[in-house]
Amino acid sequence: MTGEHFIAQLKGYRLTTAEILYHMPDHPALLQSFIWQDYDVAPRFPKLLRFLEFWNGNLDGKVNRVRVCGKQLIDPAEFRYLDERFILQ
Repeated sequence: MTGEHFIAQLKGYRLTTAEILYHMPDHPALLQSFIWQDYDVAPRFPKLLRFLEFWNGNLDGKVNRVRVCGKQLIDPAEFRYLDERFILQ
C-alpha cells in the first residue's frame, strides 16, 4: 500500500517547514519561535495560510515574522551517461 505522503509528493506537494516568530501574550516585548511542518504546495502554501488564519483568529500571540522553506523530496530521475562501455563475460 502506497503512503499518503508519497502520493501527495507525486501531486506536487513538498515538505514545507515554517518558522513562526510571535510575541508572547504575557510579555509582548519577547519573541517566541514555533516550527510548523507539513506537506504543502509551493508557492501559494494553502495549508500554511489556513494554519496562520487559525493562529490569528484563535491564539493570543501576535505573529511577527514567518520564514518558509520547502524541499521537493521526489525529483525527476537524473541520468549520467558514461563515455566508456565495459562488457563482462
